[in-house]
Formats: sequence, structure tokens, C-alpha cells
Amino acid sequence: MSNQNLAAACIEALGRVIYGKEAQIREILLALLAGGHVLLEDIPGVGKTRLARAFARVLGLEFRRVQFTPDLMPSDLTGFSVWRRDREQFVYQPGSLFCNLLLADELNRTSPKTQSALLEAMEERQVSVEGVTRALPRPFFVLATQNPLGSAGTQPLPPAQLDRFLVSLSLGYPDRDSELALVNAPADEARLAELPVLLNPRTLQAWQQEIAELYISDQVGAYLVDLVRATRQNPALRQGASPRATLALARLARASAWLDGRDFAIPRDVAGQYTYALAHRLQRTDAARLAGTTAGDILQEILAAAPAPTLGARR
Repeated sequence: MSNQNLAAACIEALGRVIYGKEAQIREILLALLAGGHVLLEDIPGVGKTRLARAFARVLGLEFRRVQFTPDLMPSDLTGFSVWRRDREQFVYQPGSLFCNLLLADELNRTSPKTQSALLEAMEERQVSVEGVTRALPRPFFVLATQNPLGSAGTQPLPPAQLDRFLVSLSLGYPDRDSELALVNAPADEARLAELPVLLNPRTLQAWQQEIAELYISDQVGAYLVDLVRATRQNPALRQGASPRATLALARLARASAWLDGRDFAIPRDVAGQYTYALAHRLQRTDAARLAGTTAGDILQEILAAAPAPTLGARR
């Protein structure tokens, strides 16, 4: 079985647990293949925890879930040292970050101090505790959820943390047929236990390395850069996307090309990932917010006005 067929089998297996969300499952897998993190903004009860556990099962990853409550401390994530009388010394106890896939549930309910503890882990794949830096397991992948802003007890994530997420998306409500299928579906535990383990961390790392080396032509690269730069001159945006967004879009375009069986990116890869990679990084003007214009609306207008290059393959 080819790598792409095996990846397709992962998507198919995950679809047995999360009904009718193939596009979102594919996008989350792309983010993982690109070595990034995902932010899900949804109301409770649409299957976010089930999705994270299913991903960990199918991809063969060590999974941990942390509920980000107001009293959660940074040391709960990074770890801390405790005195061991039998050893007559302090011994480091790893925190919840030491896993392959972390579900950071309701991230915007905890304090900014605890939110910031994730920054080093997400960017550097390491934690620094008591002057000692410790590497996290590889791959390390954060799937964070946040309740819609305005819900009781929530506070917005700072731009510096939002910028660490490669992709933002929403599962949303299931369609009628998918929700009807849930009525007679087995319990979550039974469905998760039946999922096959198709990958392992070593295979995922090999795929990530292969994807990082995929080719982006000058024409496609220019198209990608121009799309990002267009956000910086848009009158509906107070702040456009940074160069980190450019790199994020390039990583996702490469992953999209790889999943489709190509060793080069084409304009369709860039356009398909544009909103996922940039929407959460933009800051709208007050006028745009009052008019009900979303970041996705603005990005789609930019995308529609940008001419795509006709040549996307290697020359």
C-alpha cells in the first residue's frame, strides 16, 4: 500500500467515528502532516474530544486530554520537581505536555499565564522547567478547542498564541443523515476500540520529512506570497498576516500536494488552504466587525481577485 493510500485509509477509518466531516478530518490530517497544530472553535457536544481520541488511535499516538479550567497551573502542563525521601533529592515529574497528541480542551477558559505555557511547547517542541530544557516526544501535536467568544468565563487568546496554530476550523453541526446515524451508533468507547491502528510516530515523522522537501515552483510561490501580502493592504483588516502565515500556507500546500500523490504544489493546493491557514491570524477593523464581515469573507474576496498562475508543475 502506498503512503497516500495508507493516509486515505486513515481518513476513511476516522470517518467511522465522526460522521459527515470528511473535509475537516482531511484538514486536521494535513495540519499534522505539515507538523502544525489545530484550533477548533465550536460549541460543546459536536464531537471534538471523540475526534481527537480517534486520531490518536488510528495514528498510533500517545494521547492526553487537559481541561483548561481557570485554576489550571502552568506546572500542570510543563511538569515540576518533587522531593523524594527515598532518594534524598528532587525528582522531575513530567507534565501533561509529554505526549504525541494533546487535546487542550476549552483553552480560552484558563488564565493567560497558563495559556502562555503552551507557547514554547508548540513552537519549539520543548519545555523549560527550573532552568532545564526538556524535549517533548516527536511528533508533538496540539489540538486545542475554544468556546465561542462571549460564552461565560471565556477570554480571547492573544495574537501571539493564535499565530502558533497552523490551522483553524470548526466541525459545526452534523447534517441530518449523519445525526440520524448517531442515534443507533454504538457508544463512543465501542467505536473507538474497533478502530484500527494504522500508523506509528516513526512513520508520521518520515512522512513529515518527505512533505517538507516537496517542490514549490517560482510561479506558485509568487502566487502564495501575493495572497498573503494582499491581507496587509486590505481596508477591512487592521492587521494582516505575518511572514509566519506565509510559511504556514506553504507547509499546508506541500502537505495537500503530497496527499494527492504529487511531489510539487499547484495553485489549487494554495487556494484550498488559504482560509484555513490565515483566518485566525487576521484582525478586522471595527467597521468590518460591525458589518458582520468575517475574516473568511475577506479572504475569499482576495482569493477571487487574485489571478492564479497557469503553470504549477516543475519545469
